[in-house]
Amino acid sequence: MIERGPWKTIREELRYETPWIAVTHHDILDPSGREGIYGVVHFKNLAIGVVPLDNELNTWIVGQYRYPIQAYSWEIPEGGGKRDIPPIESAMRELREEAGIVAGRWTEILRMDLSNSASDEHAVLYVAQDLTFFEPEPDHNEELALRKLPFEELYGMVVRGEVRDSLTVAAVMRVKLMLLEGSLRP
Repeated sequence: MIERGPWKTIREELRYETPWIAVTHHDILDPSGREGIYGVVHFKNLAIGVVPLDNELNTWIVGQYRYPIQAYSWEIPEGGGKRDIPPIESAMRELREEAGIVAGRWTEILRMDLSNSASDEHAVLYVAQDLTFFEPEPDHNEELALRKLPFEELYGMVVRGEVRDSLTVAAVMRVKLMLLEGSLRP
């Protein structure tokens, strides 16, 4: 039996696996001592997101159809990053691939656990500044649209619920707070 805080794991079994996730079934004793089950989704990569900002406080978002939610989504450039390399390297790659942007200045703004009741997915979010532009180079399985807009317009989209992607919502709210506090300079 393995103790995990007040929980005890009696048995753990891998039930499903892809190159991106693994789903395990756990027979457990909960904190009250009752037997139960727990399913855990293990993400093999970190979630990485980037808010690019130019000197006029414009930003870029990526639009794409998201299969799991069966809807089109506007979001910051984001993707997966291997756990054995520094997250900043993955952020640089994602920004270059999805938006065609290379940044000279990077600021880590937030780390998050995305759905800690059912998964171990962890996110690292950045602001990228001092931007240079190239052609985007999306992955073969990505059909992306790229849109430039004032950061304040994106903030308004988040506030109105037009943008619901969790990485985007959290990053935009954090950047807005940093701008208001003066801890992020254009």
